[in-house]
Amino acid sequence: MLRVYTSDHSLYCAKLRILLRHKGLPFEELPPPGGGGSPEYLAIVPSGNIPALVDGDLVLTDSEAIAEYLEEKHPEPAMLPGTLIGRALSRERSRFADTRLEPALRLTFPHVAPATRDPKAIAAAHDMIAKRLTALGQMLARADLPRDRLWMGDCGTIVTLEWIALFEGPVIPALDWPEAVTRYRTQMRTHAAVADELAAYRPEMLRYMQHKGAL
Repeated sequence: MLRVYTSDHSLYCAKLRILLRHKGLPFEELPPPGGGGSPEYLAIVPSGNIPALVDGDLVLTDSEAIAEYLEEKHPEPAMLPGTLIGRALSRERSRFADTRLEPALRLTFPHVAPATRDPKAIAAAHDMIAKRLTALGQMLARADLPRDRLWMGDCGTIVTLEWIALFEGPVIPALDWPEAVTRYRTQMRTHAAVADELAAYRPEMLRYMQHKGAL
């Protein structure tokens, strides 16, 4: 059985679990022994990154590298399209989520707690998130992938959108969501792997918000 080291509210761990759920791969989920960055965990995962996958003798980190590995080892159901262009578009969506959309969201994390919130930083984060949502809407409209299938590029995107929606109001001002993004979010939540993960993951998201005093 696959062993996966995760943390409770990590976006990238949720992203990986969606893929594992969709492929029907049994896995054991564990917290890093001693905590992230501990000598115990570093002895297993030298980079200290979370999530980490242990498959036999292989120890692998980075959610995207893990996803690509699992797609090659367990190709059914396929989570990359069958065409060259389709695969490129799915990978583009993954990289956009990881390098543009999530980092915009991450600008808010130091300011989730009202006691340490910097209004100027929140305003800047809001503007960047809005910019990335606009770009995502344009990408979805320009080069869409079929929505009746769940692609690798969808896993991180939908989790990031759920965090943005949760932060809207309690942490950042209201956003003008592009219609294409709203429709995409609704369609992604109909996939069983996404729905099941969000049902299990949302309580962790809410606990994080409550711990920070944002709810």
